[in-house]
Amino acid sequence: MPLGTLDRTPPPFFRQGASALSRLMLFSALALFLMVADTRFKLTGPVRVTIASVLYPVQWALVQPVQWSRDVFGNLQSLRSAQDDAQLLRELLRQQSPRAQQYEQLALENEHLRQLLDLRQRMPTPGLAAQVLYDAADPYEHKVVIDKGLIHGIGAGAPVLDASGVLGQVTRVYPSMAEVTLVIDSDQAIPVLNTRTGVRAVAFGEPSRHGGVLELRYMGTNADVQAGDLLTTSGIDGVFPPGLPVARVDKVERSVESPFAQIYCLPQARVDGATQVLVLPTLAGQQPARPQDPPPARGGARGGSGKGGTR
Repeated sequence: MPLGTLDRTPPPFFRQGASALSRLMLFSALALFLMVADTRFKLTGPVRVTIASVLYPVQWALVQPVQWSRDVFGNLQSLRSAQDDAQLLRELLRQQSPRAQQYEQLALENEHLRQLLDLRQRMPTPGLAAQVLYDAADPYEHKVVIDKGLIHGIGAGAPVLDASGVLGQVTRVYPSMAEVTLVIDSDQAIPVLNTRTGVRAVAFGEPSRHGGVLELRYMGTNADVQAGDLLTTSGIDGVFPPGLPVARVDKVERSVESPFAQIYCLPQARVDGATQVLVLPTLAGQQPARPQDPPPARGGARGGSGKGGTR
């Protein structure tokens, strides 16, 4: 290669220019000038507004996924919190439900006890309050078991009342409990008095009709008995005190083919749901003894012998 064709200029690497310090000072002075000018004369305000307007859609588009994720996360948190609160409230409701039912039961028993206390104050004879434990196991018998027995002074034959009227009679006594036969049982009969007419009758239990009623038997078809008549204990049996509500006449059926009317009565006591009862002492020992017939006079015996002397 000829020597004349060689490029004798220095390479760009070795070219000389402004130093880095000079450039730094220049650009620093320019930046300071621009800041002072912007602060003093608001030169870059329109530029900033224009740039912000152009970049706003981009910023909005970039912020939306973050906002959506925050909303979804917040909704999930709210839903979970609501589910937890609902579960807690259901648990509290489940715990409070027995208490509410117990409160209603206690309120009902309290009302029954008030009525029993009022009835006990009106009774001429003292009574003993008792609680019904359970019904008899035999489905063909209408009996209940109370929590008072021999150790409490309960005797067989004692009348049993609830707040509305006569419930039944003690038929079997144990040391700490007793069995009460209800008035609607087929083996139960109570002498009653019609408060409207004053006519006495006997009410028999009739458990096979309408869940349990009483029937006035052996009443003639012309007997003055009407639906709605109140029947109370007559007291002539020496067991039940007189004047206790027993039943109210519900239906009177008369037939020309039968000499007796069919009279059905609804018991006044709650025979299907009594919980608190009042046990009265039986009046069997309080009734005066039946007077005995006087012995035949001696004169009558002599008359008999005189009759023999006239033969």
